[in-house]
Amino acid sequence: MWHPQPFVKHEIPATRPPTADAAARSLWFNPLRVGRLDLAERTWVPAMVPWRATEDGLVTPEVLAWYERFARGQPGALVVEATGIRDIPSGPLLRIGDDRFIPGLAELVRTVRRSSNGRTRLFIQIIDFLRIRRRPEPARYFGEFLKLTDRHRALLPGSDSEIRESLARLPEEAWPRYLSEREQESLRFGERERVTDTELPHIRDLPKVLPGLFAGAARRAEAAGLDGVELHFAHAYTMASFLSSLNRREDGYGGSRENRVRLPLEVYRAVRAAVDDRFVVGCRFLAEECIEGGGTAEDAAWFGAELARAGVDYLSLSRGGKFEDAKQPRIGWARYPYTGPSGYECMPTVRSDDRGPFGRNVPATGAVREAVRAAGCRTPIVLSGGISTFEQAEALLHEGAADVVASARQSLADPDWFRKLRLGLGDEVRRCVFTNYCEGLDQVHKPVTCKLWDHLDIEGDESPRTADGRRRMVAPPWEPASE
Repeated sequence: MWHPQPFVKHEIPATRPPTADAAARSLWFNPLRVGRLDLAERTWVPAMVPWRATEDGLVTPEVLAWYERFARGQPGALVVEATGIRDIPSGPLLRIGDDRFIPGLAELVRTVRRSSNGRTRLFIQIIDFLRIRRRPEPARYFGEFLKLTDRHRALLPGSDSEIRESLARLPEEAWPRYLSEREQESLRFGERERVTDTELPHIRDLPKVLPGLFAGAARRAEAAGLDGVELHFAHAYTMASFLSSLNRREDGYGGSRENRVRLPLEVYRAVRAAVDDRFVVGCRFLAEECIEGGGTAEDAAWFGAELARAGVDYLSLSRGGKFEDAKQPRIGWARYPYTGPSGYECMPTVRSDDRGPFGRNVPATGAVREAVRAAGCRTPIVLSGGISTFEQAEALLHEGAADVVASARQSLADPDWFRKLRLGLGDEVRRCVFTNYCEGLDQVHKPVTCKLWDHLDIEGDESPRTADGRRRMVAPPWEPASE
């Protein structure tokens, strides 16, 4: 992952955990009931991809164990990982693009209900993504992937096969003379589709296709017994790309803010019409894109107000995580959107600039909440990003920066931490050290774990291990001495 240079090595925040009585009186551990969103408390575990599904996108025992472990901490809400709405191969990621996925998801719902004693609301994040190829060997790119044009033929003599052979012999420094910027990018990083590639029929037709795909996914989520869906409009993926300031489509779905929010609103309305009135439909989008020419906090505030007016049940804010500034992958690897500066903004580590990694998303999220309230809407705002102590979360709620405070990496380090805090056992919380060991595993599509899990030797612990036997697949067990 990219880090600021020079960087400051920050310490994790000091904390004085609350007593059980103080926790019970806090905002964070008290209910939130606004519209359809009904939470026992304002704690939240956002979506994280653990790479535990089958290659066909089905729920596995390892998926059940992952979510069961979070549910035992009894957060107010738990969001299932980004789950594909299309019935297409996408590796060991959950999918929801066909009815055959419903039974496995229903078992996941039953697991979370049982493990949280019915206390945790369970939502599923549903996502669409466009095609991205792995970075090719130059010979293969020139021989198979490059689409020859009249420009190439004018610059090089011979038949098409001879032109390909000539290009493959060129030194890298000569590529700019013969290849367009887009062709060079495909060669150096791997080909990537964009929502602006409207010369491709399937890209041009996205506004016709996506509302129905998202609606179908939401119907299946409801049939499986989930409490709601979270529309994934964030990071490097299709819907975020429609919202992006870089979206210059000329068909009424790009350019101005009004045009860029058009498809997200159409998707929301199709989903809302497809499910029961009690079913929660939330949305996760970016408070800032954190790339050159990308969306700002002002854009996010405007979009937030529009989504709130449309009736979205909650707005969850993230930041960064874009393809545009990702590092060049190794040959044979795909570009990963969390390796550049915007990826750092999404998941900052203790190697940071002077601002530090904790709460970098607070100002922009607060601006979204302010705009939503100014629009006359009470839509709950979910804040995340480097929150790892009770004091941080409680202060942010009192300041009005958000209505719910979420934590991913700290919840991964210790899925029981909410429960420990409620019981006045905060001194037993295993603290995330924000080095992004977990993110490094995600980047190479290995089962995500926390390095802190394996620094503990617990007698009799029979937690499942990774195939090499080196890492726990779930956090070590914990039960209070008395409750």
